[in-house]
Amino acid sequence: MTTNDHEASGLAGGIAAAQPVPDSQNPGEASDSFLTVPEEPQTPVSRSYILWLMLASFGASIAMMVPLSYGIAVRISELAPGHEEVLGYITGTAQLIYLVISPMVGIWSDRMRSGLGRRTPFIFLGTGIGLAGLVVMGLAPDLLIVGAGWVLGMSGWSISGAAIQNLMADKLPDQQRGRVSALTSLMTQSAPVLGIGVAYAVSSNTLLVFVLPGVIGAVLLALLPVIKPEGSSRDLAVTSRVTAKSVVAGYGFNVSKYPDFAWNWLGRFVFFIGLYFNTTFGTFFYAQRLNLPVREVAGVVATIGMLGVVAAAAGALLGGFLSDKLRRRRLFVMIAALLFVGGALAEATAWSLPQLIVGAVLMQTAIAVFATVDQAIIFAILPNRSETGRYMAVVAFAQKIPSAVAPLIASLLITIGATGAEKNYTLLYLTGAVLALLGGTVIALKVKAVR
Repeated sequence: MTTNDHEASGLAGGIAAAQPVPDSQNPGEASDSFLTVPEEPQTPVSRSYILWLMLASFGASIAMMVPLSYGIAVRISELAPGHEEVLGYITGTAQLIYLVISPMVGIWSDRMRSGLGRRTPFIFLGTGIGLAGLVVMGLAPDLLIVGAGWVLGMSGWSISGAAIQNLMADKLPDQQRGRVSALTSLMTQSAPVLGIGVAYAVSSNTLLVFVLPGVIGAVLLALLPVIKPEGSSRDLAVTSRVTAKSVVAGYGFNVSKYPDFAWNWLGRFVFFIGLYFNTTFGTFFYAQRLNLPVREVAGVVATIGMLGVVAAAAGALLGGFLSDKLRRRRLFVMIAALLFVGGALAEATAWSLPQLIVGAVLMQTAIAVFATVDQAIIFAILPNRSETGRYMAVVAFAQKIPSAVAPLIASLLITIGATGAEKNYTLLYLTGAVLALLGGTVIALKVKAVR
């Protein structure tokens, strides 16, 4: 890596001047050694670094979202046809387990001191665990093993994805947060669609449906630290010890001390409940509304998704670049919530492919705008940059808790008023619309530190 690339990657911008830190053996005394501590990044990252962030984000998304949006449904249709509610139980359980371990992973990441840096070891660790989980799922003889495989798969790819997010929080200055969030969001939105197309091409081989997207993701994730090394973290200060008390405290934060962080967390939480209500059962939903077998839905989902990618690209890029240029983030969060409501209403009442396309395009646009702009808000209001991993794990709660709880609740909602084998997706999508609107409104009205 050249000197310019080294500086542009944010290593210089994300580190404060060297200063004495308390000695680990004598916390009350200053150490003779001078170490550095993380600080608000100032140096813009290079275009090539942004490109590799985008590719790594694409990799993490394709590896996790293809099994979630298609592969698990295929396995359920093979092993327990007619029991689509099991999808909610499998995905919800995996999310709950990762929810418990994610703050510990964040704390460990913040305190990792290695020649590879703080985040890189977790990119590799998560990738290995994720690949192992996908192999288990593809070969599983029953749904219990499928569920166990998804615990591994979801946890692994989530660890890798969180490491990428932490790198962005560590290195991106404020003037780049919106646009880089837009570009990486575009990758995460497009990856599942392209990935489902890949999975559909090998749909006759269940193992390849899981493993092929995982291998693509693993390669792209591994290339980021190989081509753009993070840099050593050995000279970073460890400002506090890991104790049982600090681990427990890592699961929360001081709401009164950080009100903007708290309100954003709440709004994000509610928005994502609505989102997961309207996306968890997508494969089964399209199969019912179009009267198609589940295995044949992949082609329809891929076709609709490709149109959604175009909409998501426009939403992410316009939301990210315009929010950077106008220095206004909350306005775009509200716009995203309103677009989501429009899409959910269209989907809830759709029984034809054209209307399903309209609803999907609106919802993809909304999700892209929200994910892009709210991520930029989060980077701006992090309470403590020396604990970026920990606070990003807390932020992830606002998405992971809904992804764990919403499918379980949704599994019950679709049975209310259901007639025969037809589930009540209308109720589910309308409920999701209300929650998404409420979440966006909370962020738009209550987060004051960001315009």
